[in-house]
Amino acid sequence: MRRTIDWADGAVVVIDQTALPAEYRLLHLRTVGELVDAIQRLAVRGAPALGAAGALGVALAARTSDDVEADADLIATARPTAVNLAWGVERAMKKLPEGAEAVLEEALALLTEDEELNKTASRHAAGIVLAACAHRPLRLLSHCNAGRLATVGWGSALGVVWHLHERGLVEEVLVDETRPLLQGARLTAWELAQADVPYRVQPDGAAAAAMARGMVDCVLVGADRIAANGDVANKIGTYGLAIAAKHHGVPFVVVAPSSTVDSKLADGAGIAIEERAARELTEYAGVPLTPPDAQVFNPAFDVTPHELITALVTEHGRFEP
Repeated sequence: MRRTIDWADGAVVVIDQTALPAEYRLLHLRTVGELVDAIQRLAVRGAPALGAAGALGVALAARTSDDVEADADLIATARPTAVNLAWGVERAMKKLPEGAEAVLEEALALLTEDEELNKTASRHAAGIVLAACAHRPLRLLSHCNAGRLATVGWGSALGVVWHLHERGLVEEVLVDETRPLLQGARLTAWELAQADVPYRVQPDGAAAAAMARGMVDCVLVGADRIAANGDVANKIGTYGLAIAAKHHGVPFVVVAPSSTVDSKLADGAGIAIEERAARELTEYAGVPLTPPDAQVFNPAFDVTPHELITALVTEHGRFEP
């Protein structure tokens, strides 16, 4: 399957990201309930991919639901942090008065746009990275998954790696394993292996030490929501990475489509932070890891202040808050 998320035979078709890397499996989601469940359990995830899921979900509701507006609201609120989800729903809903086919056409147009916008954004970012780093194959650090699995078909931050790899300018990618659900170790590593890009997986706690040892030329991350002042919500651990990068003089580059910018939010303090289920920390494959009464703090995201970011890049180039 070329795309991470698509439409076929009246269903939203997604790569089940909870099955990777052990199994490449497609899900055919034929009801809004199935789509919402897939979003909440991270079978489909990544801000741009969620935007596509939002739009395709409205297309699904327009064909199957007696109350499209109620179903659209369920989809838009399935996860609170990524602004793209509600954005995709809102864009598709504007076509509802024209009928179900018009909604589907708009959703499919959004998918095509997402691929092109992320290619363009990551191309801009690749130029910024090359201008900030030594002219040789680079050692890059990736957090979470911002590749094609997080988008419709190319990638945001990991898209930069594809551009640089095509030019022989990637020595290695250090892949943070990344909570929740080890999306770096499972998904980013899988994508890099598919593309024959050299990589090593490391625990999140090793990133600062890797920078201290001179093993990192640039940090590349995506974003789930960007406030008007340039503060960025991204996967938990991004804030700590930015602090370490600032201390060690390592460029810290955020890449995302402009749909991730929430101009209604003045700064990152207003971004809702999703908290995940305690069992994601207290057990593994059903086996307890902690005492049974352990209390848990398990945020899925954190907010990185704009002062720590070297460049924030969209399809329009460097974003100026």
